[in-house]
Amino acid sequence: QVQLVESGGGSVQAGGSLRLSCTPSGRIFSSYAMGWFRQAPGKERDFVTAISWNGDNTLYDDSVKGRFTISRDNTRNTVYLEMNNLKPEDTAVYYCAVVFGYGSGSRRAEDYDYWGQGTQVTVSS
Repeated sequence: QVQLVESGGGSVQAGGSLRLSCTPSGRIFSSYAMGWFRQAPGKERDFVTAISWNGDNTLYDDSVKGRFTISRDNTRNTVYLEMNNLKPEDTAVYYCAVVFGYGSGSRRAEDYDYWGQGTQVTVSS
């Protein structure tokens, strides 16, 4: 069983920054792509970004491009989401996930195999 643990969420004012971390269990981490999704109240879970197993390829939703950066450190078994210039519309629960079938990641939530419990990000205006 794979477990993913997110951390780093919190409350910030618009224009602020946060860095989320996700640490999966097990040795499978370095072999698979990872992604971040977010879900605001009453809305569907939306794709934010993904990173390939070796970090060479990344995908971003247009809404975060230029503001968010995904990275991974396989030696530390951790994937990061650096979020800058945060906006109120970024407020959501953020989830990390691992995908076994797509080496470069996927924009579709249904492709991911395991999910973390989520961490709340709140941005006030």
